Amino acid sequence: MFKNILLATDGSEASTHAAELAVNLARTHGAKLTALYVMDPYPYLSIGETNPLGFQAYMAAAQQHAAQAHAKVAALCGAPDVGVKLEARMAENVSAVSGIVQTIKDEGADLVVIGSHGRTGIARLVLGSVASKVAAESPVPVLIAR
Repeated sequence: MFKNILLATDGSEASTHAAELAVNLARTHGAKLTALYVMDPYPYLSIGETNPLGFQAYMAAAQQHAAQAHAKVAALCGAPDVGVKLEARMAENVSAVSGIVQTIKDEGADLVVIGSHGRTGIARLVLGSVASKVAAESPVPVLIAR
């Protein structure tokens, strides 16, 4: 049923659970799995744009975090009897939602798997939900893992 699954990962506990689901779905369907980490510079820019060295340190830390998130997914794909083909991707200089939606189109994904951080109340109102925004904008089905 699914040929190309896009996993949006940020290395969090919620995205680790989403990765487990995505890997199992990819194995079951014989699908390719693309793990996407979006490096969003905007949170930094709003608080520290006057120091270019600070921005470089922020982006270097984001790249390291992306590598760790991808390594978690690669370990799941490389487990015995799994055999899922993994492609690790990063999107830079875009918001998480825009990066995910654009990658869906670029990769020809037919399913997106994303973790939910489970925010409620004021936190959800103020911070919003990347997962719900992706679900609203995605041209393909979205599986939100809790």
